[in-house]
Amino acid sequence: MSLAMAHYRVTESKREQFRRYLEKAGVLESLTNVLVALYEENEKPSNALHFIKHQLGVGPEAEDAESLRLELNTLQQKYDQLMEENKELRSRLLQHEPAPDGGTE
Repeated sequence: MSLAMAHYRVTESKREQFRRYLEKAGVLESLTNVLVALYEENEKPSNALHFIKHQLGVGPEAEDAESLRLELNTLQQKYDQLMEENKELRSRLLQHEPAPDGGTE
């Protein structure tokens, strides 16, 4: 047996191990399903990679990401407003309450 044949068998064995690993993990089935869905699309998407990512549920959609950014901005403004209101109310409360050690003995 030649050295090239031995190398081919080792490489083929590693490939087969990797293929079994992917199959056991469900990767092959998931990829097959996504590729079949892409194949069956009547109007092929302009960005096949985006389609595949969407089908696999990888990352938020661009619209979702923008929507989440807007919501975060709105909530941050509301938080800042409430913190300022809380600070003001605490200050007003301290003006109307006696100090904890009211000097009474």
